[in-house]
Amino acid sequence: MRLTEVNYSDAQPVDGYGPGFFRIGGVVRHGPVLTGAAGTAAWAGYEDASPLLALSGQVDVLFIGTGAEVAHIPSALRDALEGQGIGVEVMNSPSACRTYNVLLSEGRRIALAALPV
Repeated sequence: MRLTEVNYSDAQPVDGYGPGFFRIGGVVRHGPVLTGAAGTAAWAGYEDASPLLALSGQVDVLFIGTGAEVAHIPSALRDALEGQGIGVEVMNSPSACRTYNVLLSEGRRIALAALPV
């Protein structure tokens, strides 16, 4: 079997997560996070739409992790993101992290906004 090194470009993969935290690019971050090619930062949750909207033109899809369970995001947030041309995929945070990592390794234009489990 041949092993191929994965190149994540400028973005960092999600290395792990647990109660209240994410480990992204080897750094532990407590609370909700936003990560992608522009870097990783704290995110204040669904009411904090401005950093998500700032991704317009930079990403094709934003994965939103809703915590331990899949949940609906506020319709106003979804409408604002889609109105800016950002595709939105909502899933529980573990699934969002895994999907983000796979598509990141493929060089896709994506970002992840996730609430901790």
